[in-house]
Amino acid sequence: MSTPTEKAKNATRRFRDENAVKRQTKIAKSHGFTDQATLREPHRFHKHHAVNCGNPSCFMCANPRKIFKEKTIQEQRFYQDPDMPNDKHSNGLPPL
Repeated sequence: MSTPTEKAKNATRRFRDENAVKRQTKIAKSHGFTDQATLREPHRFHKHHAVNCGNPSCFMCANPRKIFKEKTIQEQRFYQDPDMPNDKHSNGLPPL
């Protein structure tokens, strides 16, 4: 049988999942998505967000690097100028 710690972990996981579903249902109702599927099947928000339409060409749901033609951080690091000194602290000030 399971130990008390395993039972506590399982209960915590279920509690978090239920809260996530309730939160997404609340978001869907506040945005006016009160169709019958939302009310009948609230657990469809278990792994999907309420305002995500799922269309990959949608402006809100698509990958921003594809829409705005941005480079990834690795590409930016690869294409940066190696001769330019980058000796700044994390707050943007040059070292003393």
